Amino acid sequence: MSQRTIPSPRPISATARDVAEAAGVSISAVSRTFTPGASVSARTRERVTEAATHLGYRPNHLARSLMTGRTELIGLVSNHFANPTFMEVFDLFTRELQARGFRPLLANLGEDEDGRAAIDMVRQYNVDAVLIATSAPPVGFAASCREAGLPVLHVFGRPGRSSPVPVVTVDNQAGGRMVAETMRERGLVRLAFIGGSAHDASTLDRGNGFASAAGGLLLETIHAGDYTHEHGRKAMHALLDGGAAIDGVFCADDVLALGAIDACRERGLSVPEDISVVGFDDMPLAAWASYSLTTVRQPIRDMVLHAIERIVAWMENPETIPRSKLFTCELVQRNSLRKAAKL
Repeated sequence: MSQRTIPSPRPISATARDVAEAAGVSISAVSRTFTPGASVSARTRERVTEAATHLGYRPNHLARSLMTGRTELIGLVSNHFANPTFMEVFDLFTRELQARGFRPLLANLGEDEDGRAAIDMVRQYNVDAVLIATSAPPVGFAASCREAGLPVLHVFGRPGRSSPVPVVTVDNQAGGRMVAETMRERGLVRLAFIGGSAHDASTLDRGNGFASAAGGLLLETIHAGDYTHEHGRKAMHALLDGGAAIDGVFCADDVLALGAIDACRERGLSVPEDISVVGFDDMPLAAWASYSLTTVRQPIRDMVLHAIERIVAWMENPETIPRSKLFTCELVQRNSLRKAAKL
């Protein structure tokens, strides 16, 4: 005779009403306790949290979004998902947003040249705000997000009157000038610049800053097209084939710089004895002993935290649009740059 197993009944999840009754508070107090930024006394929060833990209660975000009109989703839009530096950026953004009770919705611009697919995505999911984390979004993308009525911050963008949204970024021109001035102090006299896309705001500003301080010592400028190791490697080979006997190269990104160093090694050249190479970002790989890359450090953590604080404040008070913020950078000196001559 065959036997049949009767499935156990599904456990009934605790509700906000159950928590309210156990804590001796109102249902609205339970809701405020689990709503980021909502006003609730410390005593009430403690009682609600204790009751929720005991009952195994988890807030129903979907139900709450229907009541509040907010999804607690924040769109995080970029096109640099293959860049190691941006892995740190995405890690920080997602962890810090989640710690504040928000949920990041990643949108990859990728080959989306006009950004239409990404805009459709953030609108379909009814995000509460958008963080643009790229120096080269499609033209008009930020403005389109604002036209949709969304709070928008552009991280790593270019500040100025032409920007339709507030920008949080580093002083890229100052970073470029810092590199050129240091190279000149080290006795380097035949300089070159390797950037990413010729349409990338960060590349243009870093290159312009470098050129302004390098003056007539800047002999070559190459736009590699993208921030990848292979693009940096090919650009460096092109410089070496040009016959200008370059002795100092500033790369607009650490990944480009690592490709440039490897190209020098392939040609039997020593870094920094034959050619000094400097990058930008100070990603973890730059400190590896095999590269020991001198680079410009931008305070990524400070920039991410500032962007999150400002976008959340904007969401809470739509009339308070944050101002753009320009962070300072610093030169991190390692072994890929010629040392100063001893007096």
